[in-house]
Amino acid sequence: MEKPWVKFYDTGVSSTLDYPAVPMYHFLEETASKHPDWPATIFGSVVHQLGGRLMDAKLSYKQLNEQVNRLANALTAMGVKKGDRVALYLPNCPPYVIGFFAILKIGAIVAPNNPMYVPRELEFQLNDAGAETIICLSRFYPNVQKVRANTKLKNVIVTNIKEYFPPFLKTLFSLAVEKKEGHRVTLDPGNRWLQEVLASAPATKPSVDVRPEDTAVLLYTGGTTGVPKAAEITHRNLVANALMTREWTSQAVDPQKQQGILTALPLYHSYAMTTCMNLGMIMGAALTLIPNPRELGHVLKSIDRHQPALFPGVPTMYVAINNYPDLSQYNLKSIKACISGAAGLPVEVQKRFQDLTGARLVEGYGLSEATPVVSANPIYGDNRIGTIGVPWPDTECRIVDIETGKIDMPPGEAGELIVRGPQVMKGYWNKPEETRQTLRDGWLYTGDIASRDPDGYMQIVDRKKDMIIVGGFNVYPREVEEVLFQHPKVLEATVAGVPDPKSIERVKAYIVLKPGQTATVEEIMDYCRERLTGYKRPSIIEFRDSLPKTMVGKILRRQLVAEDKARAIDKSPEKEKTLA
Repeated sequence: MEKPWVKFYDTGVSSTLDYPAVPMYHFLEETASKHPDWPATIFGSVVHQLGGRLMDAKLSYKQLNEQVNRLANALTAMGVKKGDRVALYLPNCPPYVIGFFAILKIGAIVAPNNPMYVPRELEFQLNDAGAETIICLSRFYPNVQKVRANTKLKNVIVTNIKEYFPPFLKTLFSLAVEKKEGHRVTLDPGNRWLQEVLASAPATKPSVDVRPEDTAVLLYTGGTTGVPKAAEITHRNLVANALMTREWTSQAVDPQKQQGILTALPLYHSYAMTTCMNLGMIMGAALTLIPNPRELGHVLKSIDRHQPALFPGVPTMYVAINNYPDLSQYNLKSIKACISGAAGLPVEVQKRFQDLTGARLVEGYGLSEATPVVSANPIYGDNRIGTIGVPWPDTECRIVDIETGKIDMPPGEAGELIVRGPQVMKGYWNKPEETRQTLRDGWLYTGDIASRDPDGYMQIVDRKKDMIIVGGFNVYPREVEEVLFQHPKVLEATVAGVPDPKSIERVKAYIVLKPGQTATVEEIMDYCRERLTGYKRPSIIEFRDSLPKTMVGKILRRQLVAEDKARAIDKSPEKEKTLA
């Protein structure tokens, strides 16, 4: 297969890499051996009682590896065996990193859970994975109690968020916050605190034969159908995508000294797992862990204090920073490279962020089934704004017809993006039919509609399932959203199709205005009228105070549509207008 895109790689970035046949935890052990005193995690909080002062504590790579070994040995003593699934129900904090690599070291399988899950969602995922052990935050412990009787859980390990705070902050938290915010709990008989578990086990390395082809993680995703299912990710997949990430960002970091990675993306998600945590283990980076990325003050104070070089993020994070009123108070100049993923990066957002910070912000693309990164724009080379860049090393991409999935589309023509490479999953957990539909002849069918130019730069048009059909014409939400983001008063926007008896669907726009701004429906519609052909223009506008998002920052388009269906929509002129 020809790879015309390789000539656009940054100087020094190779198109093919060597992937050692080692489990993912090998890199933690290697870094702990070479640089035992380097900080591995930086964790703390903004103390509002002290005028917003940031306080944090560090774990060295030696300490991290020792605690990983202790937990691994303790899990073995609890009866956890190779191939067993162990659930993590934690925000970004040192216990997440410790738990992740401890599970891998004994050949068990990590089953991450979204910390925002309610009991019903948690119960489904625990049962689907068949997890018998869970490590959870004390604040989430009541949810585990509610579902335990309906699951196979045998072992429950609980950690308090304060355990890795610096001493003074821990005391302050205990007095002022712990009880009020639900962190103080009493464990049921048989359940154990993480610190007791760690103290009970030796720090020697477990003796378990873990192979590259062994399943390492179950990454839950809606996939191409919206039905929750787990992508089976192997150690080989993890190693491959982390090494690709290191190669792609190699020109932005100094290999002679320790680098930092701002870890504000949630680690339960594939994107942060690879581009923050796993990359960090390979680089020997200091991971600045942010439990709640919506606390923008914490994010900016952490950048200012710890000066990370890399900041993987999502568009909503960069939008928030662009519009932060006191941004000039923070030194963001340490950031060299930001790869935006998980959702389309609007052009205006990208340009403004680069102008404000001096960092290189490039759009990339990935999906959980590919561990997740597939492509990105070069960091310092030909960054074609509005595209997802070019395929990464050892990664092949094709654009094929939507109907059969077999005919390659010419440059400029839209079709389904399919992917092949060492980062592509083994399959879906216990779902052979779903696997057969998604993995065909060695290719991963992504469900995303894309086009590419003659040089191999790709552009995501939209998801197959999000495409809107208006009067027989296809409308891709991202194109309309790009126009809305260019409006000087618009902070956030998303577009969805709503039922219409005359044209199958109508285009509806949900808009959040910038603070202090006002706009009329007519103003937005006139703006779109000048920039979009008739069938692509939103015919319904709804102004909102906020848009629902996942913890990763993706706007929940389907939730907005569901809300419309479930309620009588307020059609007052101030809130919403339908264009006949």
